[in-house]
Amino acid sequence: MTRDADGVGGLDDAVKAMVHPGRRAMLRLARDGERTASELADAAGLSPSAASPHLKLLKDVGLMHVRVDAKRRMYSVDFERLAQVRSVFDELWTDRLDSLKQRAESGPAMRRRRGSA
Repeated sequence: MTRDADGVGGLDDAVKAMVHPGRRAMLRLARDGERTASELADAAGLSPSAASPHLKLLKDVGLMHVRVDAKRRMYSVDFERLAQVRSVFDELWTDRLDSLKQRAESGPAMRRRRGSA
């Protein structure tokens, strides 16, 4: 795993972490406030022991904060990091939309020439 200057897993790693549907389920539940590991495991359809490495990964890439409360670990979403991940996708969509706009503005003649080649 690559590390950012602040020691958090790199942005690419954070994007990759969101590929797993169970991790996304954990993030969805934790976005509304702190949750226990057990609550997050249930949301992901995993046993607590199976959820543990997923929670560690989410923490390591900076998508989750962890706070120890007595005997429990309380997890919450790091919205700043989540915004960074979103910016990756926003940039991709912006580039795609710009490309479509340029094609649309090039006029029907240009599109016909491309289509007939």
